[in-house]
Amino acid sequence: MTDPISQTSSLATRPDSELRAVAEKLEAHFLAEMLKDAGLGKTSEAFGGGAGEDQFSSFLREAQAAEMAKSGGIGLAELFFETLKDQSNGK
Repeated sequence: MTDPISQTSSLATRPDSELRAVAEKLEAHFLAEMLKDAGLGKTSEAFGGGAGEDQFSSFLREAQAAEMAKSGGIGLAELFFETLKDQSNGK
């Protein structure tokens, strides 16, 4: 009997550059959540930008997190990449 996971998995057909891009996206999403929990983009009490600032602060956080991940981040992307690569190679 064949392994159903290996049949449905698209990881085996992805080149390293695509796996690395996926790993960076995962790290960027993680970092965006951490920045959110740290209060980045929270409207200031005294000089806040109102509803518009509140609505667009998530875009700022996501952009900053993506740049952080692209420049090396905290090392999660590399860990994710190696794990995805091992899974695609059947390890």
